Amino acid sequence: MKFLPVRSRPSLRRRLLIFLLIPMAVLLCADAVLTYVVALNYANRVHDRDLSDNALTLAKMSGDNQLGGSLTPQARFLLEYDPNGRSYFAVRSTLSGLLTGDAQLSQTARAPALGGPPVLYDAHVERHVLRAATIRVASHNPNDSLIVTVAETLRDRHQQAREILLLAIVMQSSLIVCVLLLVWFGVSRGLRALDPLTARLTSRSHELTPIDGPDVPQEIAPLTLTIDAVFGRLRGMLALHDRFIADAAHQLRTPLAGLSLHVDRALADPRPEVVANAMTHIHRLTQRTARTSSQLMALTRAQASPLEAEDRSLLNLSRLVPDTVSLRVHEALGAGVDLGYRGSDEPLCILGNASSVEDLLDNLIDNAMNYAGRGSVVTVSLQQRDDGGTRLAVEDNGPGVPPELLPRLSERFFRAPGNNERGTGLGLAIVQRIAERHHAQVTYELAEEHGLRVIVDFPSTTRGA
Repeated sequence: MKFLPVRSRPSLRRRLLIFLLIPMAVLLCADAVLTYVVALNYANRVHDRDLSDNALTLAKMSGDNQLGGSLTPQARFLLEYDPNGRSYFAVRSTLSGLLTGDAQLSQTARAPALGGPPVLYDAHVERHVLRAATIRVASHNPNDSLIVTVAETLRDRHQQAREILLLAIVMQSSLIVCVLLLVWFGVSRGLRALDPLTARLTSRSHELTPIDGPDVPQEIAPLTLTIDAVFGRLRGMLALHDRFIADAAHQLRTPLAGLSLHVDRALADPRPEVVANAMTHIHRLTQRTARTSSQLMALTRAQASPLEAEDRSLLNLSRLVPDTVSLRVHEALGAGVDLGYRGSDEPLCILGNASSVEDLLDNLIDNAMNYAGRGSVVTVSLQQRDDGGTRLAVEDNGPGVPPELLPRLSERFFRAPGNNERGTGLGLAIVQRIAERHHAQVTYELAEEHGLRVIVDFPSTTRGA
């Protein structure tokens, strides 16, 4: 057996960690995006509130006429100064226009209401995106009003959002590393539950006993049950192998001894009549040995596991049975047996394997022809039962068997007393095993006058499926 190097084999621990690491990395990326959006939204609310306060302060100074229509350079510097960018402002009169500030600072499309709260909007100055707050207050002139606008760049907002994001990523990355270490530790500890199973398998030599036990984790139980099922099939195959060897040794010992005896007799006495007689016996024993070998192989095949779904097909016995019987007519004529068929032309179908059903019918015909003898009549019949199943029967008018021996006819190597020695005692055993593989039932009955009737009842295609 060729074993893969340890490094080239898939690792359960590595697969578990990868399946955990990749989703965590995706979640970290998604969480980073969400954290940045939340942080930026928070920074926008704080700066919008400060911007509104600045607009209110500047509006109050303008309304109280503290500006005097213009700003000193020092006051302008303080209003425009921003360590992370630049601030803009403008004071406009509805009658006189711009009084002071930046003329490029655009106004909102909807003029704020007099005495209302500041209106926040996005503005643009020299390709810079700004956030602006504008408010409208009363002037010392009753016919006039002042529109005060304060704006700032978005640089500080994004800077604060990035700082919050970096802090969150550091904390979340540390948390994920701790979680991965815990997962590594947990997976390693959890996989140790397989150690007793591994030790139990390692300690075995050639045993095929079940490996499932109370210490096997429930996640591994399907695997161990599958292995136990494989072991069970292997035990069955080995048992069949051992039985075949024992059967072959039992059945072939007598003909091989006879062959050796007749060969020695021919070598010891070279007279033509002695050699001819020895060759006749050798020929008969050779045929018997070949027949026994083929029957042993057929029995081994019939004792295999039940038919799988892919081995079964819909068989029309109304066609298969008469075709098989017709192939045996010439042989029956040579043996002095009247072989016939009686059945309906209507389709009678079963689910099964064609070659196995042919073996079953051949063994039934062989059994009837061998034990009924020359001058007998063997009839193969086929009919449909009331429950939808199909009945195959092979009847002969031979000597039959005592009623008390009917239950033993399916035993291996059993032959009813008084029958000739042409048979191997395996034919009806093969029939029984093939019938079991097709979920069919075999019944033995005595004929009305004398002889034997073997009945095979196949289930309907609905129940057989």
